[in-house]
Amino acid sequence: RSHPDAHRFSVETVQWYPHDTGMFTSSSFDKTLKIWDTNTLQSADVFHFEGTVYSHHMSPVATKHCLIAVGTKSPKVQLCDLKSGSCSHILQGHRQEVLAVSWSPRHEYILATASADGRVKLWDVRRASGCLTTLDQHNGEKSKASSEAANTAHNGRVNGLCYTHDGLHLLTIGTDDRMRLWNSSTGENTLVNYGKVCNESRKGLKFTISCGCNPEFAFVPYGSTIAVYTIFTGELVTMLRGHYSTVDCCVFQPNFQ
Repeated sequence: RSHPDAHRFSVETVQWYPHDTGMFTSSSFDKTLKIWDTNTLQSADVFHFEGTVYSHHMSPVATKHCLIAVGTKSPKVQLCDLKSGSCSHILQGHRQEVLAVSWSPRHEYILATASADGRVKLWDVRRASGCLTTLDQHNGEKSKASSEAANTAHNGRVNGLCYTHDGLHLLTIGTDDRMRLWNSSTGENTLVNYGKVCNESRKGLKFTISCGCNPEFAFVPYGSTIAVYTIFTGELVTMLRGHYSTVDCCVFQPNFQ
């Protein structure tokens, strides 16, 4: 806390620069995203936003761009360019704050965003209009006369997003206590039933998926525990207990399973 560059409020997301460990990033409720130099432990650059920063992400596979996607209290998704040090463009379409953002691990220009408006959008950031699709939990089968808003992914705030490592599927979590698995190329809800996934988080929920396991698992913070689900069957395998207070985040180490 005494560090001159330290964030003033809760730090929500940290991420290593995907291509080397000389740099890492952090974003916070103090409305900033900071780029850190690992060697000096000083901030090399700071991006300022109008509202709280809930989530940011750099693409693990991008070779042609250095864009950091940022989700804030604004419904506009901001793309910050590491090379120029400025916000290069904005993706418009959500109606409320953006709680989670994630680049596809398969296509470097595809970005998924989750919002408090109940929607999950997939974008191609090269396109002027941007939005490729808005995920629909009913797969288009809800009648148009329905009072329920069209194309919602959840009946509540969507505060968690995670791609499978091959990029073929996307898991989302909402405050409707549901987790959903989507085909990321067709946008189809696969209808896997995970049961009730309690989620009372008022901010982004950071959960993760295994890599190289058979079957693959999802690890989801669940109060003071971590729930472990098999992704494609929806089975709750176990609860990892040990923390005494709310778990905010978990990360999987693929090298050691």
